[in-house]
Amino acid sequence: MREYLLTLCVTAAVTYLLTGPVRKFAIATGAMPEIRARDVHREPTPRLGGIAMFGGLCAGLLVADHLQNLSSVFELSNEPRALLSGAAVIWLIGVLDDKFEIDALIKLGGQFIAAGVMVAQGLTILWLPVPGVGQVSVTAWQGNLLTVALVVITINAVNFVDGLDGLAAGMVCIASAAFFMYAYRIWYGYGIEEAAPATLFAAILMGMCMGFLPHNMHPARIFMGDSGSMLIGLVLAAGAISVTGQVDPDAMKLFPGTSTREVTHAMLPVFIPLLLPLTIIAIPVADLLLAIVRRTWQGKSPFAADRGHLHHRLLEIGHSHSRAVLIMYFWSALIAFGAVAYSVHSASMWIVLGIVALSAVGLVLLLLPRFTPRAPRWAESFIPPRYRRSGRAYSALEHETEEAAGTAEADGTEEGPQERAPLPAGVNGATAIGPRSRIPERRKAGTPR
Repeated sequence: MREYLLTLCVTAAVTYLLTGPVRKFAIATGAMPEIRARDVHREPTPRLGGIAMFGGLCAGLLVADHLQNLSSVFELSNEPRALLSGAAVIWLIGVLDDKFEIDALIKLGGQFIAAGVMVAQGLTILWLPVPGVGQVSVTAWQGNLLTVALVVITINAVNFVDGLDGLAAGMVCIASAAFFMYAYRIWYGYGIEEAAPATLFAAILMGMCMGFLPHNMHPARIFMGDSGSMLIGLVLAAGAISVTGQVDPDAMKLFPGTSTREVTHAMLPVFIPLLLPLTIIAIPVADLLLAIVRRTWQGKSPFAADRGHLHHRLLEIGHSHSRAVLIMYFWSALIAFGAVAYSVHSASMWIVLGIVALSAVGLVLLLLPRFTPRAPRWAESFIPPRYRRSGRAYSALEHETEEAAGTAEADGTEEGPQERAPLPAGVNGATAIGPRSRIPERRKAGTPR
């Protein structure tokens, strides 16, 4: 565990330290696209944060290769090298997309190539534990197709959810933490060496997200871009593929004297994260499926961007930017850790009751903007000003004053000097380096020169 923690800390430190220079590099190269209609941020923000995350990935693998216990993962398995090869391909495609906005079909083809590179080096599904049937071996073509499909789905699910500051990095960090607990239990608790690469991948992925989050929290100073979102999606998928189909139910020896079929059927709760590895990113996958159905129903391409994602709907309901991100964090943690807890103690009724209770809390948080709080006057000093009666009255009076001023200005009856509107900070370079603009409306960025 100490070596895993050391690998995590080194990955997080390298990612954090590289993000600052990468941000300046993105500004210098003009990797700051115009603000689109679906964007939530109001100022041009540099991308290419995936460069720092890829540096953290390389540093984590390099450190793990020189540690006493984790070095055996590189000696007994080719999966770390397969992960690094596939990550390099998807990272390069993401960097080109962040800079030049390549076509969506080309980017999809690059995702298939990255998945194929990992498959060619041995990171693939070998068999599946099917409930009621047992351990089913798959052919090479079947395993390769399942692997490629899982990688592409996971990459696009993470890419689709990357719409708010700190959302994708935080959700993937939560999912990887839950997956680390599960993979570490299989590797260390049952002594199954096939789960060691997945445990290492989860630790490195946590370090990548934790090192990037301080720069990406609202208001974000840099975005990970497709070079970062596709990269962490690929690493997350690689961990699920590494542990899926590599664990033999008989190796756990929980039911001695029984057949493999009986063991698999009896251990169904234990194999939930293996049979359904996408449960650790259930929220991004749900968002992906809803987006495909919504865009296809409207006669659009499934890759056409819009403002109908889950995080956009939270903002439309009335949640603030930070609260919308925290709500998405909450649901991701509930699903990921709930699945892991149920796989460990499926017979415990308290776990089911706890998940139900937390789900009810999550529903209340979702509908919170629909309720107008009415705090008593004696408690107004303990609540935010926007919930106070006097604060609401002042806001209504200020709104009426603004309407009256606008009417007078339209009629040409207003006298006196006009107050000059504040000038925006420069775009592409000055906005990202200097102080942030205070203008509330959204403005489009110009050209870098």
